[in-house]
Amino acid sequence: MIKKTLQQKIDSKTKPIGSLGFLEELAIQIGIIQNTTSPHLSNPTIIVFAADHGIAIEGVSAYPQEVTYQMVSNFLQGGAAINVFSAQNDIRLKIVDSGVNYNFVNDNRLIHSKIANGTKSFLTQKAMSQEQLKDCFEKTKPLIDDIAQKGCNIIGFGEMGIGNTSSASMIMSYLCNLPLEECIGRGTGVNDEQFSKKIAILKQAQAFHGSMTSPEDVLQTFGGFEIAQMCAAMLSAYQNNMIILVDGFIASAAFLVAYKINSQIISHAVFCHLSDENGHKNLLNHLNARPILHLNMRLGEGTGCAVAYPIIKSALSFLNNMASFEDAGVSNKD
Repeated sequence: MIKKTLQQKIDSKTKPIGSLGFLEELAIQIGIIQNTTSPHLSNPTIIVFAADHGIAIEGVSAYPQEVTYQMVSNFLQGGAAINVFSAQNDIRLKIVDSGVNYNFVNDNRLIHSKIANGTKSFLTQKAMSQEQLKDCFEKTKPLIDDIAQKGCNIIGFGEMGIGNTSSASMIMSYLCNLPLEECIGRGTGVNDEQFSKKIAILKQAQAFHGSMTSPEDVLQTFGGFEIAQMCAAMLSAYQNNMIILVDGFIASAAFLVAYKINSQIISHAVFCHLSDENGHKNLLNHLNARPILHLNMRLGEGTGCAVAYPIIKSALSFLNNMASFEDAGVSNKD
């Protein structure tokens, strides 16, 4: 019923039917989430989860592992792209240490949710234990509940973790039932030789672990702590009836796990951009998801969420503020 009412409100605006395209779809989606014809956005927040990956020691990234903690320090100091875009659009930014291989001492700018100093290398063992996976979910739910209770109804997710495109590729291959070649990209910008090595290593890992279909098993075997906590956070955001902004390839892989656990979460998801990372398009196709932007971005950090946010605001602005034909005294086509 609310969908029909929203469509009638949109069609009464002073414009040709359907002429605002995807903005109209976004307005309807958010109106349905909030069960109102006058939806609003409040206290927008982006959370960046950071953690290290054991697979990074196998040489799957162009950057050394210490870049993870260095970039977390950069986030805390306000110097990264996500800081700039969040400040530009009045979005609150929170940084979480999910499992960085570094001990940040007494820094109250950081949310301390560390599981361990990085995962194990999934080349020869599961990335994390069942207990660690459970801990990821238990640590994350109170964080999202608290943000929701403070009035946030739209939340975006970003990540930082050298080696995490390898984890995302493995998760995608298993849960989308696609060959690794359709899931692996160049991540931080590996050259041709490094790319070939990355494919070989991930195929070796796949051969070692064999087949599995449970999303929890796949996450435990190949995920990073930041991916697991992001997945848990998305599920908690859905339970709090929040709009979920999904960033690029890594965030979409976390969302994929969440979707396989609870498919209803898709109704609350806004996919912010199509990443330039090779597998992202195939992952979005699997979810039948339409991204807002395609800017050839592949940075992560939640930057796609921050850049897409003004467009989401525009969708609600026209719905709530644009005149109808009747209000404006403009003749409709009928």
